[in-house]
This record gives sequence, structure tokens and C-alpha cells, in this order.
Amino acid sequence: MDEVRPTSGPAAPGLASLFPPGLQAIYGECRLLYPDQANPLQVTAIVKYWLGGPDPLDYISMYRNMGCAAQDVQEHWHYISFGLSDLYGDNRVHEFTGQEGPSGFGFELTFRLKREVGETAPPTWPAELMQGLARYVFQSENTFCSGDHISWHSPLDNSESRIQHMLLTEDPQMTPVHTPFGLVNFLQIVGVCTEELQAAQQWNGQGMLELLRGVHVAGGPWLITDMRRGETIFDIDPHLQPERVDQGIETEGSNLSGVSAKCVWDDLSRPPEDEEDSRSICIGSQPRRLSEKDTEQIREALRKGLEFNTKAALPPINSQRQGHDRPQSRKDSLESESSAAIVPHELVRTRQLESVHLKFNQESGTLLPLCLRGRLLHGRHFTYKSINGDTAITFVSTGVEGAFATEEHPYAAHGPWLQILLTEEFVEQMLGDLSELNTREETKLPKEYSWPEKKLKISVLPDSVFDSPLH
Repeated sequence: MDEVRPTSGPAAPGLASLFPPGLQAIYGECRLLYPDQANPLQVTAIVKYWLGGPDPLDYISMYRNMGCAAQDVQEHWHYISFGLSDLYGDNRVHEFTGQEGPSGFGFELTFRLKREVGETAPPTWPAELMQGLARYVFQSENTFCSGDHISWHSPLDNSESRIQHMLLTEDPQMTPVHTPFGLVNFLQIVGVCTEELQAAQQWNGQGMLELLRGVHVAGGPWLITDMRRGETIFDIDPHLQPERVDQGIETEGSNLSGVSAKCVWDDLSRPPEDEEDSRSICIGSQPRRLSEKDTEQIREALRKGLEFNTKAALPPINSQRQGHDRPQSRKDSLESESSAAIVPHELVRTRQLESVHLKFNQESGTLLPLCLRGRLLHGRHFTYKSINGDTAITFVSTGVEGAFATEEHPYAAHGPWLQILLTEEFVEQMLGDLSELNTREETKLPKEYSWPEKKLKISVLPDSVFDSPLH
């Protein structure tokens, strides 16, 4: 439970030794930005996280920002978190690793919310949103970076708003702070509509952020969130989808490397009753489970993907780190840092299959064209990880390093993890055959697609098929 109170501001010089140095460093940056707001309203956890409380953020300060008329930036509320970085330096929350590296997780969250006419105090719901994101970081130990996109599946303020998801970017005013416990960056939360999130998923977060900056009502230069916004940027400017997003996917590919999904695969090469080797799900069969190391490797890949079927506090994030860490090459690698290696570290018998049947629910099926056009045609790979078990399906293109599927044996299984290698020619053929899946409108199910010469079959089925314990 949180309470709202004014901050005491930075400590007087004589009390500096009593004021946590990490906290003092961030307060100092806030004072430079808001010299006339030494005591802003602040949400604080009554029971601190390091004392067993549920909220990882010790404080969230809330400032009134007057905007910048010269840059067409409107007045808004500015929220800044304290707690994802190391505030204390005594290992009560974060392990102290020195001044040269990141402080704690290396960042704090910020949020800019449009100030409504007549509003005299900042709404406090963004503080709980920030606590939810912080809980995810602490529990998963996954950090955020600029360009990440987060599916939330609910209005951020629990209203009827269309703003139901988030992108992350560098805060335009808060510069990185060097504290006695390491470096702290400031990542700003940007509220977006479902259609905008989908575009970020299929293309990349940085590209979408740039489009949002160019539309005043959708964020403008400082990416201010307006919870009352009723139009997407594609409603405002219909040319953005074909001319910027679709063209971006075509020329740059997609940064989405994997999703959690409702999916299953059957080995049509063997009879279903062959429990030892078959992946057909049927009564009485218990599929072998991936080893802990294998499962963790697949999870690593999906930490940079999107879990769109779950409405938990925070699904996995898609990260754009590969754009910052190294130049993009046409050929990806299952062992590369950018794609998060998912090559097993244990020797488990790999089987070559002659014929396979892939089954997806509609939401997963609509991503197949993206998988083919935005990933495989750019020399990359794409993974579906089942939310109902250890089953995983990875599509790989010719030349992807570390794959156990080959051109000679394009279907290969490692326990319940299936890899499918598709040549560029076959990808182009599949794109034509699966063109109707490009729309996200509801279509009549089931849908079946078959390529007998390739011994491959794909079915798109209702959710109920996957929710049934019998699959």
C-alpha cells in the first residue's frame, strides 16, 4: 500500500551523510530540471521492499512540467522512480559492483502524462503502473532498454482508454547520472494503442517511437501520453502504415525473434502411438520434457519476444539491443548475443523427421507472414514457445548458424523442440499461400494449408482446441 506525501528534497549539507548517496544523486538531477519544485508530491511504499514490502520502488516523485512552446510540447505531469537503481550501496536491495558499471539494474523509469484542463494535482495511477513494471524486473531479473515494447492488454489507468500497451525510450530531459554506486539511465514509458504496439512488434520499437514523435496528439517530441487519445497514428495519417511500417519491415526486417503462443506440432513420420518418439499429443501419452538447460535457453530467446496470449502483470519484452550492440548482418545466429542463444547445452538425441503438422491458434497464425517476411527473408529465425508446456517451434532460414535442422533434413526435433528450415524459394511460396493471414480480422476456423511436396501441413485452429487438456 502506498501513501502520497511531499518529498523532503535533498538533504542539507550537514545531513548529507545521513541521506542515501544514490538517492541524493537522482534528487540532484531532478533539482536541476525542476529548481522551483524542491518538494513535489511523492508516492512512497509504506513498507519498503527490503523490509518485506511488495513494492520494489521506494519512491515515485511527481512534477509539473510546463512543456516547451518552441518545440510544440504541451504541459504535462512528469513521474520519476527511485529503486531500480542502487540507492543505498549497502547490499540491502542491490549488490554493489563498483562505480564503473550500472547502478542496480542500471536505470529508473519515468512517465509523462498529459495534464488535463483544471487538473491541480497529478493522478497517482502511474505510480502503480511503474511498480508493476518494477516487480517484473525484480522477479525476472530482465532489464529494459530503449525500443522495448510491452503488451499490457488493459487500459493503463483502468478506464476505457485505447491506450493499453507501452513502448520504452530514453527520457528527453533526464540525462544519465553517475552515482557512487554506478550509472543510472532514465527510461520513459510511452502509452500506445494496440495497433501501434502491433506495428512495433512486426517492425521495431525505435521506428514506431520516431513516428509517434512526429504526431503531436500521439506524443509529440517528448512522447507525452494522452489517455484520452481516441485515434491511432494510422487513423490520423493512413499513409504511415504502407509507406513507413510496411516498407520498414520489407527493407529492415523485424526485430521480433520469438513469441509465447498457443501451438503444438505433430510428427507425421511415425504413428501417434509411438510414445517414445512421437510428438503427437493424445490420451495417455506424456511428451518428454526439455531439460532445465534447454528450457532456459528457449526462455532466453523469448525474453526478447512478446507474450501476447497472457494478461499477467507484465509479459516478456522485445528488446532492440541488437541494434546498439553490433552492426546488423544478414545472417543471424542461434548462438548470437542479439538473438539470445537457444542452442541446447546438453546432448539430447536429435531426430530428423520426414513430415510435420504445425497447429496454431488464430493470434499465433497471424504472425506467420511476419515470421516469413520480416525474419526468414532477412536471414533470421523465429520461435513459437507454447504457453501450455515445453513445446517450441523455431523457423530458421538457410545459413543461420547453430541450427540442427539442415537443407538435407529440414525438419529436426530436439525433445519437444522442433526446428524447421525453409529455403528462400519456399518462403516466397508460403507467403503467397498464407496471404489471407495478414489480416487480424476474425476469420472462419479451422484453416488448413498443405504443401505435399514438402511434407508440411499447417492448421490454424480455435483457441478451444489448445485450451482442452486433450489438445
